[in-house]
Amino acid sequence: MSESSATRLSVFKTYKLYVGGKFPRSESGRVYEVTDSKGKWLANAPLSSRKDARDAVVAARKAFGGWSGATAYNRGQILYRIAEMLEGRREQFVREVGEAEGLSKSKAGAVVDAAIDRWIWYAGWTDKIGQLVGGANPVAGPFFNLSTPEPTGVVTVLAPQDSSFLGLISVLAPVIATGNTAVVITSEKSPLPALSLGEVLATSDLPGGVVNILSGKAAEMGPHLASHQDVNAIDLAGAGAALAKELEIAAADNLKRVLRPQPVDDWSADPGTSRMTAFLETKTVWHPTGSLGAGGSSY
Repeated sequence: MSESSATRLSVFKTYKLYVGGKFPRSESGRVYEVTDSKGKWLANAPLSSRKDARDAVVAARKAFGGWSGATAYNRGQILYRIAEMLEGRREQFVREVGEAEGLSKSKAGAVVDAAIDRWIWYAGWTDKIGQLVGGANPVAGPFFNLSTPEPTGVVTVLAPQDSSFLGLISVLAPVIATGNTAVVITSEKSPLPALSLGEVLATSDLPGGVVNILSGKAAEMGPHLASHQDVNAIDLAGAGAALAKELEIAAADNLKRVLRPQPVDDWSADPGTSRMTAFLETKTVWHPTGSLGAGGSSY
C-alpha cells in the first residue's frame, strides 16, 4: 500500500493554558471533556487549579510595570498586530466558534469578523482614552491642575459563558488597552477559542504575562482570585448571580474595583467606553505656574 493511499491517523490538538507567555498544562494534571452544542467530543481542556490561578497573578504582576509604562501608541500597535494575526487564522476560529456555539459557518464567520474588528476598535482607543477622561482643570490660583488616567493594575476577568470569542474579546481588550494586565477565566463549557487566542497572543508582540488564560471552573478559581491581595480589580461578566455576589464580598477585603455582571443581548453592538474607564484611576497633579519677566507676568 502506498503512503498516499494509507489511512492517516488523526492529529488531535493538545489545548494548554497560557500563563506568563508560556503554555503549561494545569499544575493539577486535571482535564475535562469539552463537547460541541450537540454533545460531540471536541477536546480535553485543562482544569485549572488555584495554584494555576496564583501563578497567573504572579505573571500578571510581573508584566504590569512594563505594559503600563509602555506608550499608549505602542500598546495600540500591539493590539492591531493581534488583530492581524487573528485575521490570518480566521478559518480556525470560525470552526472553533461554530462548534462551541452551535453556529453555521457563515454565522460563525460573522462573529469572528466582529471580534477582529473589536480588537482594531480598541487598538485605536489606546492613545485617545486619556483625552476623553483626563485634562486640565480650572483652579483659583497660580497653578496647573492636570488629571490623567492610570491603569488600576492586575484585573481578573470572568469571560462570558455563552459568547466564547466575541464576548471574551469584548471584556479582555479594554482591560489591556488601558495598560492593565489580565487573568482570564474562560467560558467553562466553551474554552477552546479562548485557549487558541493564547497562541495568537504569544506571536503578536504582546509581552508575556500581560494576558493569562485559564480554563476550568469559575466557581473553583474565582473565590481565590477575588480574595487575592495582589489582584486589583475583577470583571464579573461571566458569573451567575450567586457566584457574583460571593466574589463581590470576597473582593471587598482589599477594596478591589468590581464590575458587576451586566446583561448583554448583542455582543456585536457598540461597546462604548465604559469597560475602558471601569479599570482606570485618575491621578491629579498640581504644579505652580511660576512667573515670567520683571513685570511678574505668569502663564
